[in-house]
Amino acid sequence: MTDKPKQDRDDRLKAALKANMSRRKAQAKARKSSPPNTSGRAGSRKDDDG
Repeated sequence: MTDKPKQDRDDRLKAALKANMSRRKAQAKARKSSPPNTSGRAGSRKDDDG
């Protein structure tokens, strides 16, 4: 038997990780360059009583 399926899986995971890291870096860069959020907590909702 060969390790072809394992190699394919590893390649897919590596590519997905690379894409995810690129996306996260872009998001961090956008957050850093955008003005601060003046609405309070990030992700807060008006109907969230805690």
